Amino acid sequence: MLPKISIVTPSFNQGQFIEQTIDSVLSQKYPQLEYFIIDGGSTDNTVEIIKKYSKYLTHWISEPDRGQSDAINKGLKLSTGDVFNWLNSDDYYEPNTLSFVGEQFLQKDCLVLCGKSRIFNERGTQYFSSGSDIYADNLAKTIGWARIDQPETFFSKPLLDRVGYVNEQLDYVMDKELWMRILLQINLKNIYTSDTILANFRLHANSKTIATANNFEQEMDLLCHTIADKNGLHTITKGLEKAFNIPDKKIDSLFKTSNSNLLSDILNYYLFKRFLEVYTLNNFKTAKQLLNFIKREPLSNEEQKQIAQIIRRMQMPVLFKKIINALKSIGLNTSNLQIK
Repeated sequence: MLPKISIVTPSFNQGQFIEQTIDSVLSQKYPQLEYFIIDGGSTDNTVEIIKKYSKYLTHWISEPDRGQSDAINKGLKLSTGDVFNWLNSDDYYEPNTLSFVGEQFLQKDCLVLCGKSRIFNERGTQYFSSGSDIYADNLAKTIGWARIDQPETFFSKPLLDRVGYVNEQLDYVMDKELWMRILLQINLKNIYTSDTILANFRLHANSKTIATANNFEQEMDLLCHTIADKNGLHTITKGLEKAFNIPDKKIDSLFKTSNSNLLSDILNYYLFKRFLEVYTLNNFKTAKQLLNFIKREPLSNEEQKQIAQIIRRMQMPVLFKKIINALKSIGLNTSNLQIK
């Protein structure tokens, strides 16, 4: 028998999109489906649309809440399925997604399924996701980078019952923090991956990804700063404080481990990730600041070589950098060019 799948759609004033979301779930006619819509008291036509489908829903409510994380947890607490995920009210599933997911979870050792998604906007498809990142045999990097494509990543509900639900103090990176706890619990085991496109992720002017993009980085910086501070990892806290404006906000992190060496490596990988991000944005000042706090030893040989190469590039005169970029633009290999 196929496993029961519980889907929660958190919603607030997405009346222009939510009908496509609802239809993408119900039209699949998955035989073992629980579907919950948790609306935050929308004032547009959202409730009217939900009522059209109410007889096909397991449960729905529309009432003021404390945000998306609160809504997801309300649905989680009602869910009785074997498999769980949430689908935001501006996204939608591909046909047969739930059948595919159910078949994968028939494998009794499957705790997480990572698929892929199509990212689109009003002009059409922009690109396809690479799926949630799993670095084989490198738990610290997988947790530290915490790159999850949430819409197409499905979880064992009993696993979530063990690790805890969404951290309601987080508004932007609650999926990343939950992913970190899951990875720590299962140690990269029992994760199934697939190239199958399972979800469609919408980019639009009012989506968090577009309207408040910088808030994701700030909240993740705050989360990692909090974890480091509570565990006495002062090199990490100083590095984050030196490089970024840490929000003046207190949060309780649910991410905990007694393995201090692993935790240090996890947060060191987070600093390394932020270093690569700011370097890519040509923010060399911040990149150089972060370098003072990144430990090289836990990184792989290739990653250490990557840092060394970036350091050389940051030391290049401006004119030489322009020449390198011009050569790259016409397709020439510049890997052997360097300042003596």
